Parts: sequence; structure tokens; C-alpha cells
Amino acid sequence: MEAALDVLCGRWATPVIRELLRGDRSFSEMRQALPRLPDKVLADRLAHLLQSGVLERRREAEWPPRSRYALTPHGRRLGPILDALRDWGEGLARER
Repeated sequence: MEAALDVLCGRWATPVIRELLRGDRSFSEMRQALPRLPDKVLADRLAHLLQSGVLERRREAEWPPRSRYALTPHGRRLGPILDALRDWGEGLARER
């Protein structure tokens, strides 16, 4: 459990993963989808998730060079886990 929580550390890790569950995204697409997320924090979260094996970066053969971020198979397995956490949180909020 500690390893899983380490991957999801930080306020913005789960919104980044949630966005990538919808499909591959470039850095600028991620910025548009998460406008309140500062660029530095987005870069830090992407780097952490890359290092954790949750994401992969694909370089596109175009000019200027661009990268796209995608969930690895391991990262896609977080989808049902995040759904369960959301449901749990909604239930907790209703009980309060």
C-alpha cells in the first residue's frame, strides 16, 4: 500500500492520471485540461509518474519536436482504483 500511495502523492497526481485515462496528451493539452495547475507542478507530477512507471513519454517525429504522455498498462490499472476512491469520497461527503 505504501508504494501505491507514493505514486499518488501530491495534490495533482490523481487529476493528471484521470486526464490521461481519457487518452494520450501533450504537455500543452494537459495545461488546457487542468488550467489551475501551475506548469512547474505539472512538470514535476509528470516526471514523478514517469519515474514510477505509471506513464510513458512518446516523442513525435515532427517539427518542432513534441512529446505525448500516455499511461502504461500498469498506469491504466489505476482507473478502477481512482473510481473506487471517488465513490468512497462521495459517500463520505454525503454522510457528513
